[in-house]
Amino acid sequence: MTRYDASTAEVLVYTFKEGALSALAHDLKIQVTRVELEVGDDSVTAVFDASSLRVVCPRKDGRDHPGAVPALVYGEIEKNIVKDVLASAKFPQIRFASTQVTPTLVVGQLTLHGVTREVRCTRAADGLVEARLDQRDFKIKPYSAMFGTLKVKPEVVVTVRLKS
Repeated sequence: MTRYDASTAEVLVYTFKEGALSALAHDLKIQVTRVELEVGDDSVTAVFDASSLRVVCPRKDGRDHPGAVPALVYGEIEKNIVKDVLASAKFPQIRFASTQVTPTLVVGQLTLHGVTREVRCTRAADGLVEARLDQRDFKIKPYSAMFGTLKVKPEVVVTVRLKS
């Protein structure tokens, strides 16, 4: 087994906006800054610190869009993610344990927000592992503001890339 942490693995979460006022909002690229991964030929385990998510930048049309939101706002977004969405005081860790690893697929049990579900992750030739998660499957209410006219879509995309 090879061990990785945030200096040797990049874990990103992508969120997407929706709602009547979505034109005023931005999709986000968020990094998990405290992570421990153990990767073997046929197994993967991971522990993510639920309080360590940090906004990297807003995104527009699938591309990074730095400067679209003042960096001063990042702290408020991060506080909402950690406190209100993930409830990290109650659920401090996010855990994953694989049950199947193939060249193109990683399947396993993800425990998030106190709920464990099977997740299927695609595995690309370039090493990128991607999972699409519906927050509601983990009893997470997607973030919303302004009486629901501005909200985050239930599905988020999580990517993991091991650095060489």
